[in-house]
Amino acid sequence: MKGLKDKIKRISKSHLLVAGILLLLLLAVFLVWFNDNNSVQAQSTLRIDVYFKGEYRIADGPWKPYVAGEHISATSGDVTLRGNLYKRYEGEELGVYNSDDVPVAFYTNHINLTFCELNEAGEKIYFVNDNENPMFGDSNCGKIWAAHQFMGDPENPIEILIHNPHSFGNETAIDEMLSSMALWLGIEFEKGILDSGATERNLGLLFIMFSVMILGIALFSSLIRIKNSKIIWVLGGLILFAGIYFAYNAAGVSFWNESIVYNTTILGASMMLYMFFLSIITVCLMSAMRKIGKLTVILLGIANAVFCLLPIVSDVLFYDLWMVWVAVQIIVNAVLTVCLIKEFMIAEINVKWLHIGAFLPLLAFAVDVVGIWNGNWKGGIASQVVFTALFAVAIVIVLKLIPNNINAAAKARELEMEKIVLNAELAESRISTMMSQIRPHFIYNTLGSIEQLCMLDPPKAGSLV
Repeated sequence: MKGLKDKIKRISKSHLLVAGILLLLLLAVFLVWFNDNNSVQAQSTLRIDVYFKGEYRIADGPWKPYVAGEHISATSGDVTLRGNLYKRYEGEELGVYNSDDVPVAFYTNHINLTFCELNEAGEKIYFVNDNENPMFGDSNCGKIWAAHQFMGDPENPIEILIHNPHSFGNETAIDEMLSSMALWLGIEFEKGILDSGATERNLGLLFIMFSVMILGIALFSSLIRIKNSKIIWVLGGLILFAGIYFAYNAAGVSFWNESIVYNTTILGASMMLYMFFLSIITVCLMSAMRKIGKLTVILLGIANAVFCLLPIVSDVLFYDLWMVWVAVQIIVNAVLTVCLIKEFMIAEINVKWLHIGAFLPLLAFAVDVVGIWNGNWKGGIASQVVFTALFAVAIVIVLKLIPNNINAAAKARELEMEKIVLNAELAESRISTMMSQIRPHFIYNTLGSIEQLCMLDPPKAGSLV
């Protein structure tokens, strides 16, 4: 019976932890899958989809027929669409979009649109939706929904010129625009978009609330001088900026915060600071390679400061520095990965899983970079999955770490008080010993004086007695 209990204990300490992490991973994958499939294409009760039929070309290349769902690169040059827009409601084809309808909503992810129509006289009419033209002053660099009402003859083909002023970072922008077009039905349309991002946004708010709790615990730990309070501060910052990234990466952010530049800056800064705090935590798990890790993180901090200050003191856009930041972060991740591998090789078995856990977010970042670069997906999906899975594990560790440290702090305080009491008792004992040594000498000296006075001056001897 005792052997069976020991086996159950061993299972609960190892296998259950692995099973819990796998379950969290599955939940995170489902969460991101659900959010991705309900992103800008979420269906509201009154949503009428708009889709494009026609042909396209990249730069001055040949015209190609467009096939629904086909990937068109947004980073290989200007793209021109030529054809017509059609309406669909709940799978039913409603025919060609006409000018009597409401405007068409276009999701623009760091791209500019120029619409070209033919009027009744056969002349071309251009309308430029240039959200990211620096000539307008502060460039509206970011993701935004734009509405346009076509006024030409619906039987005539239209042209849409798509320009990417950055040429990087939004490989799937045209795919997102074509797959999310719909009639702008006022508040119902905006509500549908906001609802599509509710899962990711609410998850981000949950992380932010947890980070506030963790930072409060870190403050309390610092006040009572708990040994590992610094790592709690770092963990709180990591969760905070991950939560901010989740919230601002959700669909419909421009509907509840119309400052496009602010949204873009917050999104990039939150990812930058998330990776910075992740790098610090990774270094905290090192021992033999800690000096190299610390130097790497210090250099990363200096680079991040430059990336944040350069847009303030120059005309360079913060978004335009993202590719440079990604390159720097990849180099830092590579150095930290090598350090983790060496730490893993010399670490004890019971702490090796910590190094594996620290490696997963670094790997997820690399996977996201490759995936976004190739247009396989948008946003940091791999990083979101890994963070969501490790978040619960980190919470368990912190909740386990804090009581242990509080108990250790209480014991340390108790030992300190015992030491003070012992020192006081020791001092009192020394004084008692000294007094016991002083008293006999005082008596002997007094008796000797009396003896001398008895012979020289008996009255004074009597007075002294």
